[in-house]
Formats: sequence, C-alpha cells, structure tokens
Amino acid sequence: MDETLMDILPLAAQGFCCSQIIGLLALRAQGRENPELVRALGGLCHGLGACKETGCGICGILTGGACVLGLYFGRGRPEETPLERGDLAQAEFVDWFVERTRSQYGGSACADILGDGSGRPDMARCGGLLAGAWSKLLQILVENGIDPTMGRE
Repeated sequence: MDETLMDILPLAAQGFCCSQIIGLLALRAQGRENPELVRALGGLCHGLGACKETGCGICGILTGGACVLGLYFGRGRPEETPLERGDLAQAEFVDWFVERTRSQYGGSACADILGDGSGRPDMARCGGLLAGAWSKLLQILVENGIDPTMGRE
C-alpha cells in the first residue's frame, strides 16, 4: 500500500470527505492546521450535495484539488497578487482528473466514479483516486517551482 494511501485512510476513517482530505494533505505538507479551511472544504463534500444522477455532483477530489492549487497560487489579501501560471496549473489538474475518471469510470461526477448512486465516498474506489490526485498536485506544484511544504504568507 502506498504511503499517501496510508495518510488518507485514517482521515477517511475519521469521517473527512474527499475534498477535506485533499485539503488536509496540503495543510499537513505545510505543517499547518486550519480548521476553518477544512470546514469550508466540507461544502464540497459528496459531489456538492451527493447528487445521485450520472453527470452531476462533481467529485470533491477535483473541487478540493482546485482549492489546494488556489491555496498555493491564489490571492488571499488585497495586497497580494496571484502567482503566474495558476490558471494553467488548474487547467492541467482538471484535464488530468477528467481524463483519468472518464477512462476509468465513464465520467468525473461522484455518481460516475461510485457507480452505485449512493453519493457517499467508498475508499476502495476513491482512495486510489485521491492518492493519484495528490501525486498530480505535487507534480504540478514542483513543476511550477513551488515547494509544497511552504505556504504563502
């Protein structure tokens, strides 16, 4: 079992959803805690409200991953400017996720990935996708000269 999956499974067992887990991985990489951010990421859980119809309810791994890229590339204060290439980084992650889920599950919505209409994450399916997404996010950050262990001040 890969190391990232070993980090993911206890978080899932604690009841965190996919969007929260991907955010927690980023915060842990930075050696930070931010319960407010983790709570906010909860708004992306279960495909934005556990939509059970195929094609709706975009996966929290994708939306949470987009938030993680915003954490590193984005702007949080009036005096800040977003880092260059943020939009390209987002597009790269979205393209990767959509391609991977389309080829593996037929679509990128929670209902497509889970295939059971429950809208609830299944770590047997979601765990590997979460680990792959975290790996892709790290790759994107490093390729853009960003140290994942460093947050923006």
